[in-house]
Amino acid sequence: MGWLNKIFKGSSQRISEGHSHGNYEDDCYAPSTSGDAWSEQDNEDIDHAIALSLLEDNQNGKNVIDRESQVEEDAQLARAIQESLNFESPPRHGNGHTGHTYQHIPVVHYPGGYRICAGCNTEIGQGRFLNCLDAFWHPQCFRCRACQLPISDIEFSTSDNYPFHKSCYKEQYHPKCDVCKHFIPTNPGGLIEYRAHPFWVQKYCPSHEHDGTPRCCSCERMEPQDTAYVALDDGRKLCLECLDSAIMDTNECQPLYLDIQEFYESLNMKLEQQVPLLLVERQALNEAREGEKNGYYHMPETRGLCLSEEQTVTTILRRPRFGTGNRAMDMITEPYKLTRRCEVTAILILYGLPRLLTGSILAHEMMHGWMRLQGYRTLSPDVEEGICQVIAHMWLTAELSSGGNAASMSSSSASSTSRRARRPKFEKKLGEFFKHQIETDTSPVYGDGFRAGQRAVQKYGLQRTLDHIRMTGRFPY
Repeated sequence: MGWLNKIFKGSSQRISEGHSHGNYEDDCYAPSTSGDAWSEQDNEDIDHAIALSLLEDNQNGKNVIDRESQVEEDAQLARAIQESLNFESPPRHGNGHTGHTYQHIPVVHYPGGYRICAGCNTEIGQGRFLNCLDAFWHPQCFRCRACQLPISDIEFSTSDNYPFHKSCYKEQYHPKCDVCKHFIPTNPGGLIEYRAHPFWVQKYCPSHEHDGTPRCCSCERMEPQDTAYVALDDGRKLCLECLDSAIMDTNECQPLYLDIQEFYESLNMKLEQQVPLLLVERQALNEAREGEKNGYYHMPETRGLCLSEEQTVTTILRRPRFGTGNRAMDMITEPYKLTRRCEVTAILILYGLPRLLTGSILAHEMMHGWMRLQGYRTLSPDVEEGICQVIAHMWLTAELSSGGNAASMSSSSASSTSRRARRPKFEKKLGEFFKHQIETDTSPVYGDGFRAGQRAVQKYGLQRTLDHIRMTGRFPY
């Protein structure tokens, strides 16, 4: 139409009150005119211009068709690229979450189509979108499951078919050490390797088993680097939760001693003699053990003794206070001379242990004393230690149960039951741990002896089992 416009401009003065209307129809233009007649030369010029214009329009039409053809070819190429980039998620193994890292599908321009975004559930239509995790997404709708921000990284992780930023996935699923609070490192094989306590499930780096990290002498948990355990005078460490119910001196332990005596009475096993109970330090306990002629002791550390010999023992008269650095200080001790009036001269318990652990050790040692006072023959270590562990386990079970035991009918035991009802959640968990220790002990004497005694008591009852031990020196089977 450029040539036609030029001709119209050149001859505009010849057209009076005329208008040109171009209508694209059947590949021709039909202008209408009014005014004077055209000259022959003008008609030839106009015909030539119209011919050139038609030729130009036909060429333009061909270009439009060529462009549409090129768009279709580009679309087909894009589809081929997209199909080459798509890949299925690797299979998940096992139960629970599994994380995988994928190469991020790049944003692709697609022609319009009916696609629903898996994020906002609206039609995607024209524009950019992603095709990953077997779904279509607006780029802004493909978001991290943890932080809810869009994922634009080249790689991302998944868990249960949900996408995560790699950093968010690590923060949420990569285990952290409960001691140093860092991510647990991988081993040379590329696997995450850590240690865990079998009861508390405290996870920690394997290196902490060899770097001097202390454990609580009661619950065995490792000391976190952001928490200071209490240091006792004899070198032991005590966590703050165990410290809450720890018994620190001899006078403080007497009410617990009375409670366990009543527990024995409820089993028709009253101790006829008044046996002294003393709380002592580790060194005093080890020295007293050396002074005994007989006995089998739990290794690596003895925490209780039932003595039969006369000797002088250093007992704790007043509990220590804890000063700078959570160290015990100003503890008062005094010597206590044991006199042999019967087969048992005293019961010694290691100081600084929680009430439930102190009680279970005391129940165990009292059983040694009861059998000696009842005239039981010398028993093999697995039988004697085994039945003592059975009694300690029974006392823990009674303390932790809601219904209490036969001794709960007395006034003092009623107050003990009230204390059980008010017992903090951690102390209940601690009591279950002490039962777990007895049940899973691997030693042939204490562990196997307990399990054999427990089977006998469950089958025949406590009294018949004790009668059989008295007569034969063995557990009934």
